[in-house]
Amino acid sequence: MRTYLVIMDESDEAEVALRFAARRASKTGGSVRILALVPPAEFVQWGGVQATMEEEARQRAEALVMGSAGTLMQELGVRPVITVKSGEPIPTIRKILDEDENISALVLGAAAQGAPGPLVAHFATGESGRIKCPIMIIPGGLSSEEIDLLS
Repeated sequence: MRTYLVIMDESDEAEVALRFAARRASKTGGSVRILALVPPAEFVQWGGVQATMEEEARQRAEALVMGSAGTLMQELGVRPVITVKSGEPIPTIRKILDEDENISALVLGAAAQGAPGPLVAHFATGESGRIKCPIMIIPGGLSSEEIDLLS
């Protein structure tokens, strides 16, 4: 089955990428895998405080993804697979791409203004020739209607 991997965060471009991936999945009989990344907490001397900070970050990421997943299911009938991982973004994404043979595309949203974002910059240049699936970069300035037409 064709699976589109989308990296979800609180940015507008992540929502654009998710909408595009969900519409493509709906039209091609594929699925969407949403990856929410929880950045590693900076070292805190007291382990309990650090654990609490990490858990709060995980809960925020899960709430964000669940809200987006609900919208997908309601609008398009797409039930995404949700993954929340802690760690540095690029190695975590690379590991998932290496391990999941069903991923047929990495779908990233580029910022509407300014630099495209660190994931787009990294995967579109340094990694583009080494990963085993295409990279789809969706312009962050597209409206929902424009995404619907393109997908």
